[in-house]
Amino acid sequence: MDLTGRVALITGASQGIGRACALKLAKCGARVALVARNQQKLEEVAQEISKVARAGTPVPPESPSSSGAGVARAFSVDVENEDQIKAAFKGVISELGKIDILVNNAGITRDQLIMRMKRADWDAVLNTNLTSAYVCTQQAIGSMLKQRWGRIINITSIFGQTGQAGQTNYSASKAGLIGLTMAVAREVGSRNITCNAVAPGFIETAMTSTVSEELKQTALKTIPLGRIGTTEDVANCVAFLASEEAGYITGHVLNVNGGMLMG
Repeated sequence: MDLTGRVALITGASQGIGRACALKLAKCGARVALVARNQQKLEEVAQEISKVARAGTPVPPESPSSSGAGVARAFSVDVENEDQIKAAFKGVISELGKIDILVNNAGITRDQLIMRMKRADWDAVLNTNLTSAYVCTQQAIGSMLKQRWGRIINITSIFGQTGQAGQTNYSASKAGLIGLTMAVAREVGSRNITCNAVAPGFIETAMTSTVSEELKQTALKTIPLGRIGTTEDVANCVAFLASEEAGYITGHVLNVNGGMLMG
């Protein structure tokens, strides 16, 4: 999967799945724009990318190629803030020239039973997980239409497909991403732009690290492959959907859940 010459922007890139996607796309040859709130963490990911070129070949950090792997730029953005998103996208296009690949990964949880859920927690999750993807897609689409090539990849969740007690806000936001994916795919398919979603299951991240060992063991019993997924499992699928090899796939939800959800 050769992404040499491509520019990828990943939201929520400072840790977890977003970080893994940034590293993977960079290793495949893309220049990478990293978007998240924590500037320090973003800079650490950028430094990590600057040391690793395609196929793991070291790139001199003092003089990375402006057109190849090892190039990363960090943009501190609160994706609930539309103005910050717009400014970041202008900065990416100014510095890197274009946006070929957009990975809408930013996400949070604010878990609570529906009868006790505060409106502020509903709004925060929907704005971060779903509305930001709409705004980011809107900002990226112009560059993609101009070059008649683009890849939009939305990170949804198995809970956007099945629902989850105590996560009505999160499940609704992730289900909304699936609808967004299919609608955008229909709108822009004729311009050689694809839009797909990746739906992780139980993945080892900071978000799941607080889950008790008992709950982890219960979850394992529902996974036919018998293991919790890694962020790299998800990143590998994102890289495929970003590639030329996936050019005839659009409007699709790719399940990365070890077999938890079939059918």
